[in-house]
Amino acid sequence: MLLWGGGAASDLGSAVSTLLIPLMAVQSVGATTFQVAMLSLARRLPAAVFSLPAGVLVDRLRKRRLMLWCQILCALAIGSVPVVAFLGHVHLWQLYVVTAVVGSITVFFGIADLSYLPHVLTRDQLVDGNGKLNATETASDSAGPALGALLAGVVTAGRAVAVDAVSYVISAVTLVLMRAPDPRPEPDRTRTAPVSFRVAMTEGLRFAWRNPVLRAIICCTATANLGIIAVGSLEVVYLVRGLNTSGPLVGVVIGTGVLGGFAGSLLAKPLAARVGNARLMWVSLIVCAPFALLMPLAGPGVGLILYSLGWGVFNAGGAVYQTAQMAYRQSSIPKEILGRVNAGIRWVVWSTMPLGALLGGVVGTWLGLRTALWVATGFLAVTGLWLLASPLRGWRDIPESQAG
Repeated sequence: MLLWGGGAASDLGSAVSTLLIPLMAVQSVGATTFQVAMLSLARRLPAAVFSLPAGVLVDRLRKRRLMLWCQILCALAIGSVPVVAFLGHVHLWQLYVVTAVVGSITVFFGIADLSYLPHVLTRDQLVDGNGKLNATETASDSAGPALGALLAGVVTAGRAVAVDAVSYVISAVTLVLMRAPDPRPEPDRTRTAPVSFRVAMTEGLRFAWRNPVLRAIICCTATANLGIIAVGSLEVVYLVRGLNTSGPLVGVVIGTGVLGGFAGSLLAKPLAARVGNARLMWVSLIVCAPFALLMPLAGPGVGLILYSLGWGVFNAGGAVYQTAQMAYRQSSIPKEILGRVNAGIRWVVWSTMPLGALLGGVVGTWLGLRTALWVATGFLAVTGLWLLASPLRGWRDIPESQAG
């Protein structure tokens, strides 16, 4: 409950900043479409640099202790924005630096968090536990933009970012209060001598790529992330400048769309029992992902419903897929290399995020915002095809040979 509650607080704060920082860039700094997209790039690029070494460190350090320090450092970094906003004027370069620092620290926290959960929950609880964590994350993603827009109207966007700094402090406190085991790293029983840091960095990636199901999950998630970040780098500019949408309404439109992810997270467990936990991974995306193509059809006023609907249905399918595939990874990968395998997977799937930000910025600048949105949602629509071409297509449930 402490891990869940602290994560929920941190998720809500981060979701508030996800709207406020680009909103500051657009309304206060006067940033261009490309400059706003580069904010997304600054946040995602560290994953391509730090994921593999982070996986080795996670497997060699106590995970909860590492998570605690990550939250403290994030609170200090993001807290600099409201301090400067209160004393004077926030500059674009500061937004870039803070975004990059928080993005870098989040790489280490995310891998540690994902690898620590199997120490807190039993194998049978992982689908339900991941579903609850995803539900609060998506609920935060839904409420965060609306809350951010409201706070920006009351105290200005720069000062409202203080909510994110406080959320990191709350998360750190819950980690301190936890009494669940924070075990020492487990030795790798398959080797008799230690290996170098460089060799250890690639072990997880090799393990994941040799497994056909994990390989399909990597390709599917990488494609989805490319499209999601391209959409995220465009949507505030598209809604504000392209469709003449007010700041508070932007928060409502984006937040309403993210509600689909909340619904999908709640439905993951009963759907897994009815459809099968293996079949559910690809069915959810094949059915829901094409709805993303409704987003470029949105127009001003009532037409904004299409944007929220397309985004909402896609997020519902994505949340179901995410819950199922995370449980598969946590239950089938040996714990002594779980951090490195998660890091290897994350290195690939997060490396497409900077490309998505670059894609959104370049295409949006050269060919227009709506064309760029068509390209981005096109990637989202086809994500399920990777899973359909994998062994998952013939499974209802994950075979016992794939577990443990």
